Amino acid sequence: MFKRFSVWLALAGIVAAVLLVKKVRHTDPPPPPLAEPARAPFQNSIGARGIVESFQENVRIAPAVAGLVTKVNVKVGDALKTGDVLFEQDPRDAEALVKIQEALIHTLGAQVGQAQVTLADKKDSWERMEKLSANQVSSLDERQRARFAVETATSQLAVTRAELAAAQVQVARSKVQLDLLTVKAPRDGTVLQVNIRAGEYAALHASEPALLLGQIDELQLRADVDEDNASRVRPGCRAVAYLKGRRDHEIPLTFVRIEPYILPKKSLTGESSERVDTRVLQIIFRFEKTKMPVYVGQQVDVFIDAGAPATEAPAPR
Repeated sequence: MFKRFSVWLALAGIVAAVLLVKKVRHTDPPPPPLAEPARAPFQNSIGARGIVESFQENVRIAPAVAGLVTKVNVKVGDALKTGDVLFEQDPRDAEALVKIQEALIHTLGAQVGQAQVTLADKKDSWERMEKLSANQVSSLDERQRARFAVETATSQLAVTRAELAAAQVQVARSKVQLDLLTVKAPRDGTVLQVNIRAGEYAALHASEPALLLGQIDELQLRADVDEDNASRVRPGCRAVAYLKGRRDHEIPLTFVRIEPYILPKKSLTGESSERVDTRVLQIIFRFEKTKMPVYVGQQVDVFIDAGAPATEAPAPR
């Protein structure tokens, strides 16, 4: 009886092992994607990842002079015209410097007047000495001293006038520096970002721009094409874009230009399989606004029509 039990126990072990192996080898079907990926609409397509930009590219506003921000005059979404004030920096030090230099100009102006009077006096003495010399009253040494005094006074007047001109230029420069403390819009556009507040210090080399400005009445797209496919891209090529997760919404693109420089890829998608050492060719497309909201900085899937592959040139005979 013990032997019969052992046999049944062995058979049960074999069945359990078979079931375990079958279970291990069984693979569950992959879960359906949250959104069906976009499919290439062209027979010979080049896939790319694009970033939406404002028309004629975004403008990163930074201060020309470092300083304390006293007032921010705009907010996100404001429509601006060229020359509108964006933000203001503390002008007190720059204003004081202008006043000091203006006072120096007044001082140098008075010194120029004094040098002119001195020169006139020396010239008068020289002329008198010349008349006395004609009557053989003055000596040669006296005439030489009078002539040297005129030349010295002339040089001193020239030096003072040069110092006055330099001070006037310095005042003009200081006024420019003062004017730069009021940062203005370089062109028409809409405020996309405001990264600075009153009371903060505006640095010259900040990691992010103080403001981001762009024209969003029209939008453009910057597509990154892997350098392996760069030779397949043709000027004037057709292309379409899809918003991520919206393969039912196709955005026709109009070719603008090819940036003729392949550079390291900067726009990363965050996918685990993405390479970060890739170099890309950037292509600019323009597109009309659609009913579906599209925002500056949004990533889209781009498909470019590569057309028929180029034929190889015949080998020389």
